Amino acid sequence: MINFYQTEITCPSCGHHTEVTLDASNGDQDFYEDCHQCCNPIHIQLHANELTNKLEVNVSSDD
Repeated sequence: MINFYQTEITCPSCGHHTEVTLDASNGDQDFYEDCHQCCNPIHIQLHANELTNKLEVNVSSDD
C-alpha cells in the first residue's frame, strides 16, 4: 500500500484546484484542509481499501 500520495482536489465552495498530500499509514481518516483561494474548510475523508490496494477520497463542504 502506498503510504503517502499527492493528489489534486477541487474545493466544493469555489472550484479552485488544491494539491494535498494524503497519508494512508494510519488507515481511514477524516480531516479538514483550508482552501488556498477562498479559505473555506474542505472536509476530506480518506479510506484505505486493503482489498483493491487503493485510496478512496471523498471531498465535501460542511454546509
